[in-house]
Amino acid sequence: MYGESVEIPCNNGQVTEETVTFVKWKYENGNILVKHTGQNASISNDDNYKTRVSIKKDFGLIIKQVTLADQKIFNCMVVGTDDILEFPVQLVIYKIPSQPKITNQTTSMAIGKLTSLAQCLTEGASPAANITWFKNKTPLTADGTAIKIINEVTVNDKTGLSSTTSVLQYTAVKGDIDAQFSCQVQHIRSANMDSSPLVFTVNYPTEWVNIQIQSDGGVKEGDNVTIRCLANGNPPPSRFSFYIKGEKQIVENTNTYTLTNVTRGNTGEYRCSLVDNEKLGSSVNITVEYLDVVPSISGKVFKKQGESFETVLNIEASGKTTTSCKKGNDKLPSVPKFDKLEYTDSGVYECEVTRLNIKKTQTFDLTVQGPPVIKSLSKKRGDGVNKILSCYVKGFPKPSVQWSANDTNLEPGESKYVNGEVTYYITITPKVNLTVSCMASNELGVDSKSIDVSSLVDDVTMDKQDQKQNSRDQTTLAVGIVVGLVLATLAIGLAYWLYLKKFRQGSWKTGEKEDGSAEESKKLEENQSQKADV
Repeated sequence: MYGESVEIPCNNGQVTEETVTFVKWKYENGNILVKHTGQNASISNDDNYKTRVSIKKDFGLIIKQVTLADQKIFNCMVVGTDDILEFPVQLVIYKIPSQPKITNQTTSMAIGKLTSLAQCLTEGASPAANITWFKNKTPLTADGTAIKIINEVTVNDKTGLSSTTSVLQYTAVKGDIDAQFSCQVQHIRSANMDSSPLVFTVNYPTEWVNIQIQSDGGVKEGDNVTIRCLANGNPPPSRFSFYIKGEKQIVENTNTYTLTNVTRGNTGEYRCSLVDNEKLGSSVNITVEYLDVVPSISGKVFKKQGESFETVLNIEASGKTTTSCKKGNDKLPSVPKFDKLEYTDSGVYECEVTRLNIKKTQTFDLTVQGPPVIKSLSKKRGDGVNKILSCYVKGFPKPSVQWSANDTNLEPGESKYVNGEVTYYITITPKVNLTVSCMASNELGVDSKSIDVSSLVDDVTMDKQDQKQNSRDQTTLAVGIVVGLVLATLAIGLAYWLYLKKFRQGSWKTGEKEDGSAEESKKLEENQSQKADV
């Protein structure tokens, strides 16, 4: 290898001092050294070798720092006692080339045009290196038209080392976008060496234009809408014509046009094209979705109990809508409608109308009002001698109650007011018979009812009267049972009489006369009379 030391054998190392008189190393143009048996070697004054050579014990020649100038035939002449022999040796010097280097690189190539892409260079080789071009790791072969490869080898006058250059000329197609090109150096004494990949911009004219709408979902009133014009040329066009509702707008150094705060009036066709070629363009229809909801009522609504009531939503939209309503957290099957309002219908109602991604919500707070109505006024025994009176009232706003009674102490109370209903109660200890009134009132009206409450003594008397009445009831029940039994006996006797009568009639038909028949008839009549008395 270039720059290393080399040992050139004489007759493959088979020469010994015992068989020779002397050995001389020489080459075509001169002598290098002579070695006599038993003496030191005598080196010639050849400038190429006098400082770089030596001889081994087996007469092999050593040359240090070999160069291409040492690539020649060396001759080992052996002089013996009987003969003279020569052993020629061919010395070949190799040198590995440098890594590939890319020069004169372009940045872009046009479709259909032969373009010089780059030059690949490798230096200092012996023998000269080869260079091969690759596209996407596939070797390129020159065809003289679409692909041309120009290789050149030069030799350094001083060193004799070779440099190889290769220029790639290439005609691009659209498929070469993002293609990777590289060159590879190949040498007999080294592994292949690849350059870094090269990527070139592929230029081609615009072939189509497409228009796009940039919007999240559908376009609705109030949105900002960006219209984008896309073209496939490279480099891409920098000027576009936008037709906004038929009016031409030219934009430069951008491919977008923005409509701000659009309304339903912006619905229509939009177009973009190249400024220098109006035929290359594209159109799109934009529909601005809208939704208007006007409710028949809103806010706080007051209605009377028993009235009819209906919610009406006046809807104007760009298409089909859906409506859902709820009261509080409870979903309703339809828009609120009431034939007869009740206090339980009070509450906050919410209706949501939807059109695609547009939502409108309407709410109202319904309050059902009515004057107080006392549904019942009742009494029951409490602990000991106490009595509890209950006054069950409906109405809204919440009715208040006033109790009235004579000569007694009132202990009032009330239940929870829910859905327009409340029960007021008092606990009393009446000493005499009295009448207690419950008067309910609110801002819409008044209602009252009274109930008679007896004292403790009257209650005892009433208990005794109740006992007597129970005794009479039992007596009446017994009499009824007796009367029933009498009627049953009469029915049985009548049936028996009819039977006997029929029997006698049957005997007469035979023409037979029975003695004592008149007497038996008389006895039968007496028996029937006795049964009737019973």
